[in-house]
Amino acid sequence: MTRTVYVNGEYVPETEAKVSIFDRAFLMADGVYEVTSVIDGKLVDFEGHAVRLERSLNELEMRNPVTKDELLQIHRDLIEKNDLTEGGIYLQITRGAPADRDFAWPNPDETPSGIVLFTFAKNLVEMPSVKTGIKVISIEDIRWGRRDIKTVQLLYPSMGKMMAKKAGCDDAWMVEDGFVTEGTSNNAYIVKGNKIITRALSNDILHGITRAAVLRFAAEAQMEVEERNFTIEEAQAADEAFITSATTFVQPVVEIDGAQVGEGVPGKLALRLREIYIEESMKTAV
Repeated sequence: MTRTVYVNGEYVPETEAKVSIFDRAFLMADGVYEVTSVIDGKLVDFEGHAVRLERSLNELEMRNPVTKDELLQIHRDLIEKNDLTEGGIYLQITRGAPADRDFAWPNPDETPSGIVLFTFAKNLVEMPSVKTGIKVISIEDIRWGRRDIKTVQLLYPSMGKMMAKKAGCDDAWMVEDGFVTEGTSNNAYIVKGNKIITRALSNDILHGITRAAVLRFAAEAQMEVEERNFTIEEAQAADEAFITSATTFVQPVVEIDGAQVGEGVPGKLALRLREIYIEESMKTAV
């Protein structure tokens, strides 16, 4: 089946989708993105993603070419046109395509922002890796200093994924000044004595939408949460570890740099948090 995608105001078959070679996301990584999960044909945490998108755009002084209501309708149209039941929608907004390449930003009155969206089908609720847990390695975090902006500058996270793959693992946790920042495409957590520990929000990490929801649900379930830095050594000695992201929800981690975490199987607290997240998120899905 050929997908229908959205490109700069038009719904077109994916085989006919085109963007300019002068688009600044292509030339300068000058763009931002969001990924919103779809379960049972409904959008999970759309409001949170829309708010974070606007924040990223504002931080980069980039114009949003659509309103939030228009964006929601585009998401819904793509779900319907592609008969998507479970998976996600990728959204990217760029600073547009000026007449030529230049380090200076183009005048937004002359160069409109670019926007593309496409769907992808994926098994999110019954992910096989949830039953086994994932293995991670640690790598140095050498990204730029504004990781709180969700830009398309993803070369180093991609390299991190490949480092993990070559090591026979699933992902990498990045470390800066001796402390874990986050995973290549997710937020990182450990559990010690039933206390959930995760790095506090700052410019050093992405302000995860799933992270915010999971911590809120954890608090509502009377689980103790502590936002602070932690080391790889502390993580290896933890009772449990897990990650969160829009397309993995809550994913248990069972090994870090070759050291078994806890009993080496998905932890009970992480699995319970996953159940709560899916159940509660579906109540507000649109």
